Order: sequence, then structure tokens, then C-alpha cells
Amino acid sequence: MKHNFKLGALALTTLALTLAACDNKKSETTTSTTTETSTDSSTTAAGSKSTTLVVQSSADIPTMDPGTTYDTSSGQVVENLYETLVTYKGNSLTELEPLLATEWTESEDGREYRFTLRDGVKFHSGNTMTCADAEYTFRRNLVTNTAESGNWFLSESLLGTASNANDDKSITWAKISSAVRCDEGTLVFTLPKADPAFISKLAYTGQSIVDSAHAKEIGEWDGTESTWKEAVGKDLTGSPLAQNPSGTGAYKLLNKDANAVTAQAFADYWGEKPAIQNVLLQKVPEQAPRLQAFEKGDADIVETGGRPIIESQLRGKPGIVIVDDLPDTSAFGISMNHAIKGDVVGSGKLDGKGIPANFFSDVDVRRGFVAAFNVPQYIEEVQSGKGEPRNFLLPDTFPGYNKDLEAPKFDLEAAKASFQKAWGGEVWKNGFLLNVSYRANSIPAQTGMEMLKKNIESINPKFRVNLVAKEWSKLLEDGNEGKEAMVMTGWAPDYADPDNFVHTFYSSEGYYQPRLNFKDEQIDAWINEARSTTDTDRRNELYTNIAKRAMDQAYFIMMPSNPGILAHREALGGISQDTFNPMLSFPTGTLWKNLTKS
Repeated sequence: MKHNFKLGALALTTLALTLAACDNKKSETTTSTTTETSTDSSTTAAGSKSTTLVVQSSADIPTMDPGTTYDTSSGQVVENLYETLVTYKGNSLTELEPLLATEWTESEDGREYRFTLRDGVKFHSGNTMTCADAEYTFRRNLVTNTAESGNWFLSESLLGTASNANDDKSITWAKISSAVRCDEGTLVFTLPKADPAFISKLAYTGQSIVDSAHAKEIGEWDGTESTWKEAVGKDLTGSPLAQNPSGTGAYKLLNKDANAVTAQAFADYWGEKPAIQNVLLQKVPEQAPRLQAFEKGDADIVETGGRPIIESQLRGKPGIVIVDDLPDTSAFGISMNHAIKGDVVGSGKLDGKGIPANFFSDVDVRRGFVAAFNVPQYIEEVQSGKGEPRNFLLPDTFPGYNKDLEAPKFDLEAAKASFQKAWGGEVWKNGFLLNVSYRANSIPAQTGMEMLKKNIESINPKFRVNLVAKEWSKLLEDGNEGKEAMVMTGWAPDYADPDNFVHTFYSSEGYYQPRLNFKDEQIDAWINEARSTTDTDRRNELYTNIAKRAMDQAYFIMMPSNPGILAHREALGGISQDTFNPMLSFPTGTLWKNLTKS
């Protein structure tokens, strides 16, 4: 089967409902979609002829190595410096088109894919891209594969396991080298079994093609059998390639320091030349200066603080455009760690001065916290009334989400009853001190945690919750090491299949297990069955079963759906619901190369 522009037949079978669901969602919201532009035509402070895109946010950028990029802050840079074999077409979540590949063929059994690569593509170093670069890229991702990267789902497809060779001794160099290889300039993938989502996985930013000659020259793994074991599970966050990237993207890095990233249009880019020549990403931790710069026109896009700020402070302001009702394909929940590591537990006992490390292993503790979170209030105060309570950590636009299931309800009396039973009555008798971190300068995260703190402490004067703001990179690090008791945990899809959410959040082998540390054998069995069948009805039935059990066991405090909203300066063009693709990390849902500035 030959596929120049779309997913293979198996993938379309699995994902067709996603497209239909997204189309339905769009049709429901189109009438309320708002694009507002001030009639004030005065020149911005940045100048109407400026060729620099200026972006301000509170988050730092942990890495620029595609091999370990797994957060949106890093992704918004990497997706513009590098490119993948395939990419999403327009605003579609499921239709893919060639990028660094020109076409591909799929074997009848779905186990072999052959990619023809684009000719005449230059890396930022000046090197010419060849099949050897793609081979090196995917082998490097399989070898280094860590919990801090998105390579687990690539490894699942190509090696049959999400683990690396340190954790799964069945992985050998022979398996890796036969899974991805060059055949006279054609890139060949060989899978142990068919994976209907494989092509969409290749569109993920972390699978971007790297410059192998440049990588080896600056001290990365040399790509050979003799050294591969030394590179297994290697942390790439601060790797040489993270410091000195060389991609094929429309922009090349000029400089990165603690406060800013600067990039410039790549003169030898193979595709259409971008209209915007320079990009400046500034780290501005405080919200007020960001908003001030935005209103003056000194920044084109800023981290606003969410819908309440946009509605109350930016809507109707001169020179500002608001695009509303953008598709929500993310899921957020507050995780509760059943086996907490480190000193966040305080005394480590139920003595009112801390909590035991396994505090959340008691289902009544979890049920108490779930019932104490006021989702309707969060929708009103943080999301300006937009969104709905959720019964599952899966976007309601995805197949597998059952809208007929009732979501957990806010009920302080029910919370009290659960806490009175927790730990044989010891929780209610002695109380606890719980230390909870949230992302520094994130208004939604701070507000949500403050609401939870207030409600928990109102139930029993012996209950205390201490909130601590942390830098995004530090919160990621501590959360992934199991050192956080609770984390507001979110997920944007890597590829368009419900398993990407369900396995991630609920499997005992899922990406967020370090933040959870629970094992539910029944849920594991349902997940494994759902990811091995192409029967859509059976998959939906299994996901309903998982949702019901997960709610009963109160594994997460589930945040509501949240239709997107963004604000940008009117001088910035190329931004609309029609161009917005939520699979991209940059706030506009577009690549920088597709934006204009007047």
C-alpha cells in the first residue's frame, strides 16, 4: 500500500472516529468562536515593519535535544529548529502529509514501512541530509530511551517494549539495527507486529531528524555497535546536541541563555522561506511585566495566565486579537503519589506534622481529596464558565470517551465521611500536614491548588496543606523522580489514539507512574487488550470499564475540559481556528514559518 499523504488503512480504521469527533466539536463551537480585533490602527511599539517575533513566557526551556524533548516549552523551539518525516496537515489531528519524507509504502501485514527521503535538504551545519541521518536518529532514540523522553512509544512499536536495554535485557543491537536501517538510500522500519498508530507516532517532535555527522563531531554517541551499550538510557537534557543543535528546520538557533532564546531564519532552508526573519523567546517570570509588554506591542505573544486574564484585562484592548473556542485535546488531573520519595512527607507519620510515604495508597484518602475539589467553581473562576467536568483523563473529542458516565461530584460531606474512614480513623484523629508543589507563575495551577487547600482545611482543623511554587523544570524533575506528593499533571497527545492518554495516566507501566506508584491489575489487563485490538466497539467498551473503575478508586482529581483561547498582537498574521493544530507546541498552533508580521 502506498501512502503519500494519509495514514495507512489500519490507522484510519482506528482513528476515523477521532476526526469525526473533532469535526463534531468544531461544529458545536463554530457559532460561538470569536475573533476580535481592535479598530485602533496605530503602529505598535515594536514597529509595523518589524521582522522579529517576540514571545514572553514564565517557563524555562529544559532542552533542545529532540531525543529527549517531552514538554511543550522545549517542544515549541525544537519543532521549529528540526523536522520530522511526516507532519499533520493543516488543523487535522489525523491526516498526515510528507515533510522530510516524500512518500512511503506499507507492507500488507503492516510490519514494514519504506520511506523515500527528500533530496537537497541541508542541516544548519551545512551538511546534506541523507538516509544515514534518519537511521542514526531513530537508533539513537531507541538506545537512549529514558522516562524523560517520548521514545517509549517508538520503542513499543519497533522493539515490542517501552523499556531500554538496561531494563529489558531482550533488547540487543541486532534488534535495534534491524528495526531501522537504510536500504540503498531508502529508510526501512521493521515492526514485530502491526501498529495502526505507527505513522502518527513519527510526526511527534521528538522523532525529528538530527544531523548525525554534527552530533558525532560534538561528542554525541557515535552510532556504532561497539559503543551502543554505553549510551543506553543516557540523559540527553543537557547534551552537546541540546547546547549546539543542527536541524533542517526553517529556523536555526543563534543563542540560548537563562533568560532568552534567539533564532534566525535559515537561509538554506529547503522549503518556502519564512516571512518572519528573527524569533526572540524571553523568560519573564512575573505576569504583570508580560502583560504590560503585550499591551504596548513590545511582545507579539505572551503567557497571559489563562482565560480569566484575557477576558478581564485584554479583551477589547487596542491592537489585540482574541481567538476563542480552540479545540481542547489535552487532559489534566492532580496525581496522588502512593509511594512518595524524599523529604516532602515531613515527619513521615500521621502525627499532624507530616504524612506517611504511602498516605495516598488508602482509597478513602483519595476519595476524600476527589470529593473536596470543586470542579464547577474551577470552571467559573479559572475558565470563565467554559468547559465541562470530566469522567476520564481522555479528551472528550477522542474515541473511547463515554459522555454518558457521570463525573465525580464536589461534596464536602462525602469527603468528610471518607477521611473519617481513612487509615482506620487515624487521619481524622491526628490530622496531617501535606506539602504540595505547583508550577511557579501558573495562575490556573496556583488557583486550583489554593481551592483544594481551602476545602481540605475546612473539613478538619487538623488538616493542613502547605503550597510551594516551583520552577517548571524542577517540578518536572521532582515529579518524575517520585518526590512530589501531588502534581497537577497534564498531557497533550503525542499521536492521535486514546491509548496515548489511557496508558500514560492509568497503566502501571505508563509514563506518569513515577508520580503515581500504583498498580491496578484489572485496569492493566483492560489497557493491554485495548491496545492490541482494532475492534473499535470493543476498545470503547474497555475504555468505559477503565473509566468506571478509575473513578471508583479515585486515582486522580480530574480537571475539566478547557476550550482554548489565545491573544496576539494584530500585527501577527496566520493565526485562526482554521490554522490552529493542537498537536503543535507553540501557543498559536502553528509553526513560526507560517506566521507573518506587518
